[in-house]
Amino acid sequence: MAESSVSPLKHFVLAKKTITAIFDQLLDYVTEGAAFVEATYRNPELEHVATEDELAKIQAYKNKLAVIGEVLSRRHMKVAFFGRTSSGKSSVINAMLWDKVLPSGIGHTTNCFLSVEGTDGDKAYLMTEGSDEKKSVKTVNQLAHALHMDKDLKAGCLVHVFWPKSKCALLRDDLVLVDSPGTDVTTELDSWIDKFCLDADVFVLVANSESTLMNTEKHFFHKVNERLSKPNIFILNNRWDASASEPEYMEDVRRQHMERCLNFLVDELKVIDPVEARNRIFFVSAKEVLSARRQKAQGMPEGGGALAEGFQTRFQEFQHFEQIFEECISQSAVKTKFEQHTIRAKQIIDTVKNIMDTINVAAAEKRVHSMEEREDQKDRLDFVRNQLNILTEDTKEKIKRVTEEVENKVSSAMTDEICRLSVLVDEFYSDFHPSPQVLKLYKTELNKHIEDGLGKNLADRCSSEVNQSMHQSQQEIIENLKPLLPSSAQNQLHLLIPCRKFDLSYDLNCHSLCADFQEDIMFHFSLGWTSLVNRFLGPKQAQKVLLGLVDPNLQIWKTVGWKLISFSLSMYGLLYLYERLTWTTRAKERAFKQQFVNYATEKLQMIVSLTSANCSHQVQQEMATTFARLCQQVDITQKNLEEEIARLSKEIDQLENIQSNSKQLRNKAIHLENELDRFTKHFLQKSK
Repeated sequence: MAESSVSPLKHFVLAKKTITAIFDQLLDYVTEGAAFVEATYRNPELEHVATEDELAKIQAYKNKLAVIGEVLSRRHMKVAFFGRTSSGKSSVINAMLWDKVLPSGIGHTTNCFLSVEGTDGDKAYLMTEGSDEKKSVKTVNQLAHALHMDKDLKAGCLVHVFWPKSKCALLRDDLVLVDSPGTDVTTELDSWIDKFCLDADVFVLVANSESTLMNTEKHFFHKVNERLSKPNIFILNNRWDASASEPEYMEDVRRQHMERCLNFLVDELKVIDPVEARNRIFFVSAKEVLSARRQKAQGMPEGGGALAEGFQTRFQEFQHFEQIFEECISQSAVKTKFEQHTIRAKQIIDTVKNIMDTINVAAAEKRVHSMEEREDQKDRLDFVRNQLNILTEDTKEKIKRVTEEVENKVSSAMTDEICRLSVLVDEFYSDFHPSPQVLKLYKTELNKHIEDGLGKNLADRCSSEVNQSMHQSQQEIIENLKPLLPSSAQNQLHLLIPCRKFDLSYDLNCHSLCADFQEDIMFHFSLGWTSLVNRFLGPKQAQKVLLGLVDPNLQIWKTVGWKLISFSLSMYGLLYLYERLTWTTRAKERAFKQQFVNYATEKLQMIVSLTSANCSHQVQQEMATTFARLCQQVDITQKNLEEEIARLSKEIDQLENIQSNSKQLRNKAIHLENELDRFTKHFLQKSK
């Protein structure tokens, strides 16, 4: 196979590159999805949209994909060479690598497992199992010496040989070749299989064509077949150049080897059908191929040197083996290395897609519910505002009506009580004496008595009806505004608006009102000229008449006789004496009370309208305060409704974003599914 020809191994390299890119996209997608689900789940305003189980599931996928990505980056094709000691396994590997990479030939027996893989560097090195030390290897002899000198290497150990990719085209395509000790040197076949064979894509049984297949070789592959499902096995009958010395027996020997190998693969192992099995059995000479290729690499002809007869046929058969091998391992490795990951990726995408669908449905349902609730809250808010405006006007009218009733009632009651003021004054009893100090105290106590008496009488006549009317109006206001409040506030309304008895304050302030009262308790004869004229003509006319009586021009004495005048004066004197003797302290008190009643009546009549207006104002303040408290609760309700509407609007916006994001993530999942389907169609179905 020419080094410059396109290798089928590129199929695996391209598949690895493609699936790695898809898994990178998938990891980014699941990371984005996990962040989205976590943000949705952690949002306290969006309960029950995303669940804890969904979050845990998608985060677990994120971790799994990170691990799978690392596994994919280390994936390579692996071929394991087995056979008896000195069957030419190392020579076959060297021939395939076009260079003498592994020690082979006389004196060089592979005593441990050797894994040959490429390195991007320009220097070869080896690493032993359990050590991170890179041991430099410049030549094959150095490698042989290093392997021989390491006394700790046993048959079950693995040595990694890293050979520069620039020196070997085969190693550039993620191919690892594993050389092994002879199957006849150990009884630990099971541990070999567990350690080195479970991840191998192709097995090459290198047999010595100078002898037949041995039971040790068959026994090993029987055990491999038990552990793996139909492993890909090639059989190379090496050293076929020896048959050139006996050409007359060549075909018979070839036929015998072919029949035995076919029987082993088809009948014993049952890993392949008879037709395909013929393309798994080859007759080659690895030593000749390696020699020819090294000569070509040095610029000499391939067929130069001492080569046995039939070299070209054997060389072409080795090339045919390489071609079939590369096609087989490439297709097999793509299937074994990537098929399960592809299936797992589809399962992850399907699950994540279902999570996005579930979140989208939950967000849609919650959004519809929130929109309906928001509309209800808006209707409720409009209702509260409209009703409050209507009830405010109605309440104003009600307060106005009640206050007018109170004003009229208090005015009427106070007028009646003023008319009965003399009775109230007569009921007052206290020590009375004309002296100024006693009179002052007497006035003070009388004012207090009148104020208390009038206040009590007005309260008895008005307070009960006013309380009843006001309480009824307040209850009507409360009942009208109650539907505008939430049920919690309705239940607490009796605490917010306590029912209490309302007492009107009449505030007559009689002491100030009658402060200017000046009593006249001096003795005045009732039949005196001044008293009579004052009684009948009034004070002003009395002055004029009295002035006329003293006029010297009036001759009354001449008109009336002296006897009559003397009798009249005697009777007049007796009456004067009687009245003067009866003008006692009690008479003075009665005169005082009468004067006070007249004065207080006039003053109280002046404040009837003021007092009734004051009482109506008190009622108005009380009812307005009750209404204001209720309006405050309604305002709180309106504010709560506005906040709830704002919260629902914000929640609806968030839910719309969640729906949009979940749809976008679902579309990305569909895109990744399509990518995986294309990968399956192009690489996996082709491989079948």
